Amino acid sequence: MGSGGLFDEIWRTSIFGGERGYLVIVATIAVKMISGSCSSRLIVLVIIFILIPNSSQLQSSQAWTLLRIRRLLNYPSVLSNWNSYTNICDLEQNPSVTVVCYEESITQLHIIGNESSSPLPASFSIKSLFTTIARLPNLKVLSLRSLGLWGHLPGKISHLSALEIVNMSSNFLYGVIPQQISSLENLQTLVLDHNMFSGQVPDWLSSLPLLTFLSLENNNLTGRLPDSLSKLKTLRMLVLSSNRLSGNVPDLRPLTNLQELHLEDNRLGPQFPRLGNRLVSLTLQKNRFTGSLPSEVASYFLLQRLDISSNRFVGPFLPSLLILPCIQHLNISGNRFTGMLYENMSCSEGLESADLSANLLTGNIPGCLISNHDNKVVLYSDNCLVTKIQSQHPYAYCQNQALAVGILPHEQKKTSASNPIYLTGLIGGIILSVIVVCLVIFFTIRRVNAKRATERSPRRLIEHASYGYSSKLLADARYISVTKKLGALGVPAYRSFSLEELEAATNNFATSAFMGEGSHGHELYKGSLKDGSLAVIRCLKLHRGHNSQNYNRHIEIISKLRHRHLVCALGHCFDYYTDDSSISRVFLIFEYVPNGTLRSSISEGVAGQKLNWPQRIAAAIGVARGIQFLHAGIIPGLFANNLKTTNILLDQNLVTKISSYNLPVFFENVKNEVAPGSSLDGSNDERTKHLDKVDIYDFGIILLEIISGRVITSQHEIETVKDELQASITTEDDGAPRRSIVDPVFPRATCDESLKTVIDICIRCLSMDPMERPSIEDVLWNLQFASQVHDGWKQSSTSSDEPPLNEPHL
Repeated sequence: MGSGGLFDEIWRTSIFGGERGYLVIVATIAVKMISGSCSSRLIVLVIIFILIPNSSQLQSSQAWTLLRIRRLLNYPSVLSNWNSYTNICDLEQNPSVTVVCYEESITQLHIIGNESSSPLPASFSIKSLFTTIARLPNLKVLSLRSLGLWGHLPGKISHLSALEIVNMSSNFLYGVIPQQISSLENLQTLVLDHNMFSGQVPDWLSSLPLLTFLSLENNNLTGRLPDSLSKLKTLRMLVLSSNRLSGNVPDLRPLTNLQELHLEDNRLGPQFPRLGNRLVSLTLQKNRFTGSLPSEVASYFLLQRLDISSNRFVGPFLPSLLILPCIQHLNISGNRFTGMLYENMSCSEGLESADLSANLLTGNIPGCLISNHDNKVVLYSDNCLVTKIQSQHPYAYCQNQALAVGILPHEQKKTSASNPIYLTGLIGGIILSVIVVCLVIFFTIRRVNAKRATERSPRRLIEHASYGYSSKLLADARYISVTKKLGALGVPAYRSFSLEELEAATNNFATSAFMGEGSHGHELYKGSLKDGSLAVIRCLKLHRGHNSQNYNRHIEIISKLRHRHLVCALGHCFDYYTDDSSISRVFLIFEYVPNGTLRSSISEGVAGQKLNWPQRIAAAIGVARGIQFLHAGIIPGLFANNLKTTNILLDQNLVTKISSYNLPVFFENVKNEVAPGSSLDGSNDERTKHLDKVDIYDFGIILLEIISGRVITSQHEIETVKDELQASITTEDDGAPRRSIVDPVFPRATCDESLKTVIDICIRCLSMDPMERPSIEDVLWNLQFASQVHDGWKQSSTSSDEPPLNEPHL
């Protein structure tokens, strides 16, 4: 046998023979060493060196399993580089194929085929496929998408007891979903979208104790939804769109962690679902829901997307939907909502699209929906509105249609059509009754308010309905779609940097590029990237023993820090020790924000360069939105972020950006570290228990500096200024005490009501009892209210006959 034949024989034996294979190799080598030539002996010695067992090498049985999977899948092109001569765990990962190995075992297997792939040949056996996959006992993630799999999903999937994530979407699987899945106690994500599963949504899903993400979209599921869905207390996202489900949705209010519910394109109804008020996205379009929209929907203060289009809703449209604090996309089209719209209605600042078309609305389009400086997508055709921009029906059409859909009982409609005198008397009686009721309510409220006024001073602040709501309930959300499109941020996509790029950007980390040390001991450098943009590079030195897999979860969180009011992460870089390949340094690259800190613009700057009152409210709103994103917009949420005015940066447009995050990557390498986020408000035990309220307290200190224009550095100063502000709003006066406390840069013409609103929310943020501090949603709502009050006051002052005192130019 030649040297080439010997090598092939030994390689095949090493891959598929296990320990016995190595014994065969040793015997073969011994024979060749004795009988072979000098050149053969040299080749054999090289082979011995190659075949010394390596602890990171994949077990031979699992390597064989992967190659068999490739064959059972009919040799898809995405697996063309799998062969018996390569260690598959060492192959470069790509979007179509990912194999993650840990301690000689496969823990993750992702294979994504062509979206337009046809079913595999008739010789394919899905039972054989899962029998083979079951030989990977440590598999935690199994994703086989768009591979043309067909047949019944085998019950043998239950043999993979370690599974946490299963994604079998975009295949041709049919039949009922096997009950054996219920034995996967570690399962957190189950995605079976775009298949042909039939039967009902399984009742046994409630036996999965850790399930957080369930998606069965675009199948042939029928029948009613099981009541047992309400037992999935850990569920955060439920997607059942594009099936043939019918009947009322079970009571989902017990699902306190549910954030996304997608039920569109079914036959559900007629009752509107009973849901908790912590939803972020709710889509119900193309169903059979009827009746009026419950008023509880207006209390969904975290809601970003609401789509109830193409149903059978009737009754008055709720204008409060337009001013939900977080609403971005609203679609009520294709229903029979009635009511009059007014030009001076308010809209949420973050609203990006609204579709009000094909209803029975009258009046004028709200100006906030059609302002020229916004890029909103607004549709309102096929109503009875006063506009010539989009086609409308005559006013009488909406009146007649409102009667036709049952606004009045059938008997009343019939009588009114045949007896005008009866109709006139009915309308007169209704008007008289309304007047009497209004008078009774007016005098009752007046009497109650007078009684309360004698007991305590009136509270000026308009309380937000979410008072006391804890955003920590959303801390570890599975998925929240909050991040704006990257193009809108003007920030390049997150990527991995090479060490050479960073050395070039900082002139080999020259002293001139050094900016100082961060609060966790990491070094800060300023660098210029290849495209000419500036960046801040944080360098964290690590102890030995850290590998890249340990930090992948941290990098995943960092990559999601993309928000208008955060200093965005651009990428990362790992540097390694040469002797053991563990990580020696982690580099985190962030955008550079050039315009200084918030403190420099309110407390330390020259009077003529300080922010005025409207700019300070806008800055506070920006910080609040950044906090809201850190708490509920990434997975898991980031709390106790050491917020202070020196960690809030301003860009060239005076947009505030938070630069301090409580990233776990900074603490994993530090022993006996003080609890992250420790600040000025008391014990670390309390801060750990109410982490979401830690940032609320720190934000209260930021508001203190914004209002007073002073630098706050001690607990004594906090209490002193807080007490002064508290005293200034407890009595009715002309505002003189407040003007003596607030920053002198504010003109006397500043709106006093706006100022009192911000002072009140500031005092609540600084409560020593964390449970009494408001939620970030409550804070944001009150700041937006203060801004609107000031804007309205400014407009009315400008248009009055007697102009207000001149405001100094800032």
